[in-house]
Amino acid sequence: MGKSKKSVQVVILLAIVLIGIYAVATVVFGSDGVPKEGERAPDYQLLGMDGEVHTMSQYDGKARVINFWGTYCPPCVREMPALQAQWEKWRSQGVEIIGINVGENNMTVENFVAKTGVEFPILRDPKREAVKTFGVGPMPTTFFVTASGKINHIRIGELDLSTLDKQIEQLVNAK
Repeated sequence: MGKSKKSVQVVILLAIVLIGIYAVATVVFGSDGVPKEGERAPDYQLLGMDGEVHTMSQYDGKARVINFWGTYCPPCVREMPALQAQWEKWRSQGVEIIGINVGENNMTVENFVAKTGVEFPILRDPKREAVKTFGVGPMPTTFFVTASGKINHIRIGELDLSTLDKQIEQLVNAK
C-alpha cells in the first residue's frame, strides 16, 4: 500500500511539473502564434487584382487598414462603401486600405470589385494562408497597423463609416 501511494504522488508531481513547463512555454513563446494588438503585423505575399505580388513590407512607413472579407459575407459587402470612402479620404495622408479576399475565385472577386467601384488594393487569399497567419476567424476582420508595422487595433465584425474614421484617425496619430 505504501509503494502504491508513493507512485501516485510521483505521477501527480510529474503532472504538475509538466503543466508548469507548458504554462511557462506558452507565456514565453506565445500561446497560438496569432498576432495581437501591440505586436508586429505578420508579413504575407499575395497576388493582387492588379496582377502584382503584394507584401506587408511594401507598405512600410504607411499606416494600413487590412480588411479580410468575402462576397459570401453580408457584413463584408455592406462595409465596402465605408472602406472605399475612407481610402479616398485618408490615402493622401499615407494610409493604405488593403482588402484581402478570402477563398474566392478571381472571376467572383473581379465582378464584385467592378460592380461596387472599389479602387483600393484588393489581394486574393485563395488558399487562406494569410487567414492562418493573421489568425482570422469570423469575417469581416480588420487589422489597423501603424506606419511602424505594429497592430494598433483588431476589429472583428462590420465597421461603419464613423467607427472606421475614428479608428483610422487614431492609427494616423499612433506612434
